[in-house]
Amino acid sequence: MTADIHSGGCPVCAGPMKHCFSAQVLGKYQADYEVCDQCGYLRAHDPHWMNEAYSSAIADADTGLVMRNFAVASKLAGVLYWVLGERGRGLYLDAAGGYGMLTRLMRDFGFDFYWADKYCSNQLVPGFEYKPELGSCSAVTAIEVFEHLTDPAAFIKETLAFSSARTLVFTTELYAGDPPARESWWYYTFATGQHIGFFQRRTLETLGERLGLRFSSANGIHIFSEHRINESLLSLVTGRWISRVAPWWVRRRLGSKTFSDHQLMLQKIS
Repeated sequence: MTADIHSGGCPVCAGPMKHCFSAQVLGKYQADYEVCDQCGYLRAHDPHWMNEAYSSAIADADTGLVMRNFAVASKLAGVLYWVLGERGRGLYLDAAGGYGMLTRLMRDFGFDFYWADKYCSNQLVPGFEYKPELGSCSAVTAIEVFEHLTDPAAFIKETLAFSSARTLVFTTELYAGDPPARESWWYYTFATGQHIGFFQRRTLETLGERLGLRFSSANGIHIFSEHRINESLLSLVTGRWISRVAPWWVRRRLGSKTFSDHQLMLQKIS
């Protein structure tokens, strides 16, 4: 790692950013990647290619989209029902919700979930777009969003303000130690150019402290909240066995919204 320091500072902790490697993005742009020694935040410096990278909101190469939504929804069912309180009977928002698959799955499980996304069209849950007049959200989710952000703190503040939520549940792959070698970590996704920011646990802890939020994490599910989260319980309900049965358990107790949503859409058509 060289000692070159780029101007601007780390958007997480304001520490100096140091160049660590360069890579070709979108098959044609030479991009510099830099890391903050203080908090471990790793990012692409000046990602000028973003408009081109998002000519399609969801990359064609994202073949894991469907399976990932099923896996995350299964974990979220237990988190929202057992970990966050209210037994899943609150109002929820999936921010940057893509085509709406996660929102559809969570409604199928019985949660009162809504969708929002500035950059993608709502294909799967039309009529369930979130508006502040619906009321304050108990929690908001942001699945595979943080690695796309140039300013994660601004996104968190904006999303919590928009939803009036005090808890943000999110996913992003974490790294430990030195930045992974560019050829050894699939999560860089240089070919699509959409992943531009990468985190360690200490990065997210630092970000939470800056924003006055507690950070918790287990089994790939991360939480920022004003409330204290039982991390042992979070680890239990997001584990392999509980997350397999949680959707079935929760659906029986909350009652799936699949058919009631179907009837509501028919009423709007007629």
